[in-house]
Amino acid sequence: MKTVFVTGTAGFIGFHLAKHLLDEGFKVVGFDGLTDYYDVTLKKKRHEMLERNPNFTAHIGMLENNELLSRLVAETNPDVIVHLAAQAGVRYSLENPRAYVETNVTGTFNLMEAARETGVDHLLMASTSSVYGGNTQMPFEETQKTELPLTLYAATKKANEAMAHSYAHLWHIPTTMFRFFTVYGPYGRPDLALFKFVRAALAGEAIDVYNHGEMARDFTYVDDLVHAIRLLIDAAPARPDAGAAAIPGDSLSPVAPFRTINIGNGKSVPLMTFIAEIENALGQGIKKNMMEMQKGDVPGTWANTDLLEALTGYRPNTSVKEGISRFVEWYREYYQV
Repeated sequence: MKTVFVTGTAGFIGFHLAKHLLDEGFKVVGFDGLTDYYDVTLKKKRHEMLERNPNFTAHIGMLENNELLSRLVAETNPDVIVHLAAQAGVRYSLENPRAYVETNVTGTFNLMEAARETGVDHLLMASTSSVYGGNTQMPFEETQKTELPLTLYAATKKANEAMAHSYAHLWHIPTTMFRFFTVYGPYGRPDLALFKFVRAALAGEAIDVYNHGEMARDFTYVDDLVHAIRLLIDAAPARPDAGAAAIPGDSLSPVAPFRTINIGNGKSVPLMTFIAEIENALGQGIKKNMMEMQKGDVPGTWANTDLLEALTGYRPNTSVKEGISRFVEWYREYYQV
């Protein structure tokens, strides 16, 4: 039985990944800070569900606590580490930028040090589509330059990629960085658009629609995302001196066992289409406040997922219609609406 150390298991994506791995028979060691960035009750509920499986153990702590983190990694001696914990939220990074540096940079450094000290077969870490920043050529490909971050959140994730590459080179740690594209689904974060829109609509309130609705996103259903991560666990990049060969369109480093991977649905869906699907799923219209574009936001995202498919044989494909329907069903049941 392989052991996977997952950070952020009380979070949205970490919870779903841990559940997926447990269902497959992995032993999962969870690590989460249970911060109050959003409803802690929801985070605790996620952990409670995971703890029903005897192969899951939860540890509460902050990434910034280097002594605790390094001790836990050493004691559990995982085969694989999947690092999903972070201070998330593009817009919140405008209000509290220091939290992003402390958690996303210092905290990630602490985890990489723990991985180096203990030794793992594969280190996988979350980045974001936000690293594409000011790029306008779409769909975004992993080989594009990412030198134009528009928020500190994006800058910290770009820093994580650079830090991870250096560790992969220096210490020969096989490392994969995921670039996530607008993840949504049941047990999602309350600060994400779908959650906010459904909550407001059911309360009879208006939703804020930025850039007057002239936006598009590559909406990725969470089950598709975690399935892709599971497959990538088995696709560790090889060292160049071990004969690693890049495939067409590969982001494999020529000097390190390191790769970046887009995980998206491979489609760019207009925001107003997304909202219309929410209205259909709810069976009601939604009042809308048309707003100007927010600082640091981008008009569109769209992932090229050819590399993911080449490495795993898998390409996410859940439609927004199906994904939103599943979320609304979960929301009504969970909140008894």
